[in-house]
Amino acid sequence: MTTQILSGATGVLALADGTILQGVGVGAVGTALGEVVFNTAMTGYQEILTDPSYMSQILAFTFPHVGNVGVNVEDVEQIGDGSGTSARGAIFRDVPTDPANWRATEGAGGDLDAWMKRRGVVGLSGVDTRALTKIIRDKGAPHAVIAHHPDGQFDLDALVAQAKAWTGLVGLDLAKDASTLQAFDWNEGVWEWPAGYPRVEATDKNVVVVDYGVKRNILRALASTGAKITVVPATTSAEDILARNPDGVVLSNGPGDPAATGEYAVPEIKKLVASGKPLMGICLGHQMLAIALGAHTVKMEQGHHGANHPVKDLTTGKVEIVSMNHGFTVDRDSLPDAVVETHVSLFDGTNCGIAVKDKPIFSVQHHPEASPGPTDSLYLFNRFAESMKGA
Repeated sequence: MTTQILSGATGVLALADGTILQGVGVGAVGTALGEVVFNTAMTGYQEILTDPSYMSQILAFTFPHVGNVGVNVEDVEQIGDGSGTSARGAIFRDVPTDPANWRATEGAGGDLDAWMKRRGVVGLSGVDTRALTKIIRDKGAPHAVIAHHPDGQFDLDALVAQAKAWTGLVGLDLAKDASTLQAFDWNEGVWEWPAGYPRVEATDKNVVVVDYGVKRNILRALASTGAKITVVPATTSAEDILARNPDGVVLSNGPGDPAATGEYAVPEIKKLVASGKPLMGICLGHQMLAIALGAHTVKMEQGHHGANHPVKDLTTGKVEIVSMNHGFTVDRDSLPDAVVETHVSLFDGTNCGIAVKDKPIFSVQHHPEASPGPTDSLYLFNRFAESMKGA
């Protein structure tokens, strides 16, 4: 062990290639291992840090000023306490500022640092996040260890070796850990001023959501269409889902490699497709639906993470600004003849949506619920609701 005491630094990021970034540690004390990605959103850091799709990842915020809004009990996205089922670490340009917003209520006055400590999220501030973003852009998302020790003592060689030894997200099924353990009903709608999140009385169709790491605001958006929502674990069989007699099924977002999760999920999705029930997939659900239909997925170099991504809906010709959070993508060249591409990224041309010809089945790579982000694609939940009426 060759512990080094860094002058003035209480936090480090050690990349697998040996690069060391020093700064001021924030949040939880300790170390965390994961893939480093950058997020370009200017707001919504609490929703981002609690999105289960960031499981086993370390998140670098490109927006320099974080913390002013504070944190609260309403903006948590994952179901349950979230221990280990969302972002492992966070990197900031500046030390998070004190909260100065009326919604900051959680923990020690709504303070982001205290909230991160309580959740076990290791943070690093004072880092040139622009330089880090360029590294990710040029070399792909690196494996790394983020560490925070107030005494400034770090075994840098050991941290680099740990990052280098990690095998990464390819082949990693994380949805089982991110998923609920038992089925439950949901009746909370989208946020309204000034009441917050209202309870919604179901007046229409029954929807089963397969939870691979679902965000609360996906459930809220679905409930706001008037549907009765039941959430089931990721490993639920198609027979058990269909036994609930749903009018439609949603395959949720989630973390990890879709091909790995698909080993147990894809056979069940194929049965759901064959049932003729309306299906909607989001993010990981989109990717696994594509696999079930005969396509395959590939790992991206940087992935898409942010709330300002332009996507074109090829069915309407409209361009939407959407929220993205994914490191794998559907290979459009592998789509079978019965499947059409419905959405495309205007950043890099990658696939962002598919639909099955003459069937009420579609999916998108982006997050139509946003949270954070613009609500340009919120209409997709209504499109799904309409598909159930015609089924």
